Amino acid sequence: MVTMQRSPIRKRVAVTGASGLIGSALVRSLRTDGHDVLRLVRRPARTADEVEWDPERLYVDAAGLVGVDAVVHLAGAGVGERRWNEAYKKEIRDSRVLGTTAISQALASLANPPEALVCGTALGWYGDTGTRAVDESAPAGTGFLPSVCVEWEAAAAPAEEAGIRVTYARTGLVVAREGGAWGRLFPVFRAGLGGRMGDGRQYWSHISLHDEVAALRHLVDTPALSGPVNLTAPEPVTNREVTAAMGRVLRRPTLFAVPAPVLKVVLGDFADDVLGSQRVLPGRLLETGFDFAFPTIDDAIRAALR
Repeated sequence: MVTMQRSPIRKRVAVTGASGLIGSALVRSLRTDGHDVLRLVRRPARTADEVEWDPERLYVDAAGLVGVDAVVHLAGAGVGERRWNEAYKKEIRDSRVLGTTAISQALASLANPPEALVCGTALGWYGDTGTRAVDESAPAGTGFLPSVCVEWEAAAAPAEEAGIRVTYARTGLVVAREGGAWGRLFPVFRAGLGGRMGDGRQYWSHISLHDEVAALRHLVDTPALSGPVNLTAPEPVTNREVTAAMGRVLRRPTLFAVPAPVLKVVLGDFADDVLGSQRVLPGRLLETGFDFAFPTIDDAIRAALR
């Protein structure tokens, strides 16, 4: 297994979304390696490692960010947490656009802004790519999630204009047992009730939680990287292949299938994205020497179980 790349220089890093699946893993990783971490919280700060912010009011205690070397911005309402309706779609959009606007404006206001802002976005930028493989050079797709991603990334403009190196971490489906979409799949497959979704031909571009954290740190530590970077494993697989891999690793049958009409009833508009296909490649990660510890879907599932 390839070890996670480490920065030898101690850094002060601020993280939004620090209590989420990815954020909490990132904070642990950074602190384990001796870096100072500030967590942005939506209440008055109680400890020296907390900074208050309120993205809905576009408020950030900018004084608390003085001296940070980098900010990793991961906050946003969970895309798959609830059934989509118009109200929740507004929450998804606002949580990302307002949060990114608040952070980028606060950083731009500092006399000595940080070197880097890593803004977590999503592969939703590309929309449904079918069987066509795309990298960071591909244009935005059409539909709700692509439109959100376009606004989301545009909201970081104040930071770019202030001379901060901004990268957009377009993350795939994170394979983890603790949470996210995969966290809900594991119990179903363990019970022997897992199966393909729709016809199963749609591509799911995934990444292990370990590689996700390592990639975020790679973005912080690599001065040559700015703009969009796909955080996804080098071998995207179809939903049928995901289903087969889950069955192999968990040693469970995968006989059940969820028809598209049922998904649409359960998930609302989000079903279109679950059934859509995204075959996305991590071109810029590979170009800058990033090593995946868990490049295949079987590797990623086994890593999540460990």
